[in-house]
Amino acid sequence: MKSQTPQSFPGWPDVAAELIDVAAGRAPADMVIRNGAWVNVHSREVLKNHDIAIKSGRFAYCGPDASHCIGDNTNIIEADGRFITPGLCDGHMHIESGMLTVSRFAEAVIPHGTTSMFVDPHEVANVLGLAGVREMHDEALAQRINIFVQMPSCAPSAPGLETTGMELGPAEVTEAMGWANIIGLGEMMNFPGVINRDANMLGEIAATQRAGKTVGGHYASPDLGPAFHAYAAGGPADDHEGTCEADAIARVRQGMRSMMRLGSAWYDVETQITAVTEKGLDPRNFILCTDDCHSGTLVNDGHMNRVVRHAIDCGCDPLIALQMATINTATHFGLERELGSITPGRRADVILTSDLRNLPIETVIGRGVVLAENNANTLPAVDYTWPETARQTVHLGKELQASDFAVAAPPGANTVSARVIGVVENQAPTKALTAQLAVAESQVQTDLDNDVCRIALVERHRATGDVTNGFVSGFGYTENCAVASTVAHDSHHMIVIGTDQDDMAKAANRLGEVGGGVCVFKDGEEIALVRLPIAGLMSDAPAAEVAKDADQMVAAMAACGSTLNNGFMQHSLLALVVIPDLRISDLGLVDVTKFEMTELLVE
Repeated sequence: MKSQTPQSFPGWPDVAAELIDVAAGRAPADMVIRNGAWVNVHSREVLKNHDIAIKSGRFAYCGPDASHCIGDNTNIIEADGRFITPGLCDGHMHIESGMLTVSRFAEAVIPHGTTSMFVDPHEVANVLGLAGVREMHDEALAQRINIFVQMPSCAPSAPGLETTGMELGPAEVTEAMGWANIIGLGEMMNFPGVINRDANMLGEIAATQRAGKTVGGHYASPDLGPAFHAYAAGGPADDHEGTCEADAIARVRQGMRSMMRLGSAWYDVETQITAVTEKGLDPRNFILCTDDCHSGTLVNDGHMNRVVRHAIDCGCDPLIALQMATINTATHFGLERELGSITPGRRADVILTSDLRNLPIETVIGRGVVLAENNANTLPAVDYTWPETARQTVHLGKELQASDFAVAAPPGANTVSARVIGVVENQAPTKALTAQLAVAESQVQTDLDNDVCRIALVERHRATGDVTNGFVSGFGYTENCAVASTVAHDSHHMIVIGTDQDDMAKAANRLGEVGGGVCVFKDGEEIALVRLPIAGLMSDAPAAEVAKDADQMVAAMAACGSTLNNGFMQHSLLALVVIPDLRISDLGLVDVTKFEMTELLVE
């Protein structure tokens, strides 16, 4: 079969007659997968000794014998009894978290069986605005797998509590809803705005619903009382911020899909899937997703195949877990007739695997084309070039000095009580802690014995030279060190965490020099660098190269004393001012339980 470009991939009306002729035996299929165990996610059963016939990138015949569909030029793939499953769908994720462009991300996940993704590019939106979203949209359209884009809803995520590089509102959302590849509205993170009837937030939701598209949710609060019910009334169709069984149950009962995530640092499947495995709720209202996976996870551990395996390990029936990563996702976005199952008319996205429980990905077919075999791509990544303006986004305004990372103490104080951001391992929420810190030479000191080091947010969009300082606990740093990153959800200024002010200045200046990324300094020397030149968020290098640098970065953080499972993901979220309890922004310290600014030093 001739490989088709994604832009020319035919819709069902264009090829319906061809599919009918193949199924009837009047015309040959392009491909037949023979003698496999057909995993039917509609009926939730495995049908052994079945064949699948494909024509023009879509399924034409699914049944016990496709011999009538075979012609002289039909490509026959022998399943030899292996399972024929639908390609996997990621229902909610951010490509930028992989530190890769869309093309390189697709290249990384195809061998793991991912053939559909629903992506929210709100990281790029905060840096490059609507133009950046359009680049992501267009690059997604160019891929060999299905990558649908959700129009970012919150740039900034919390107006008045942060300053982003760009802002979006109802007018931009309305415009984007007319683009070919926009599937809905990205996660509505400003849940207080929805609850309080903010006109901009309701305007974005209304524009999405008028377009007949799906509104993504984000309710990052443990309060399941009237505030949660008010948010549900505001229109979000799903939510991925649940962390416990009660969260999952509450969302489904209110008509939302519960999206359970396993990313590089978010482990929220095990604590919620009991709503299905123990409480017996209808599994068709649950969806598996990743949310955030960095390149090291993608290369070394997998993508949606990793999530499905984990759900099975948590006690989920393999067929139900597969439904949560295929048909449930497609149905949620109104695409049940287009993808998510192996049934006539759908896009021919297929995995061949010899084991449903361990899910080794042996062959991946996307839109009727073999894309990967035995963990290796069979086709190169799609070429896509970002404009030069996207590579010029780190503007510090000055060379930073150690003194920029100092916290002044009140006159005459020997000790102070300071608010401290407390990192919670493997979860997005933080704790609001306080610590008694010593004062020396009129400056507040760290307390490494009690795991309190410095955190700073460096403004990088408008070259103001401003630095917001605070304290953080949970990383375990014991050496003279600093870690700087221009990946700083969602405003994506620069976050610098360290124990030594000189190293913090060096790390920040280094990222200004290379145009963005992540770097680690220890004892005055650079020991790791991940270059992310596109918006300071992504690289167009191959995933394996970025993963190698990312692995070195993770090792460097460990060499500085960090014991966290995935310390960088925790680092990158500390400016996300819509997830409780305590965060940092360019405007200061943010109490996210109250959605208001708070002082660093406690009187």
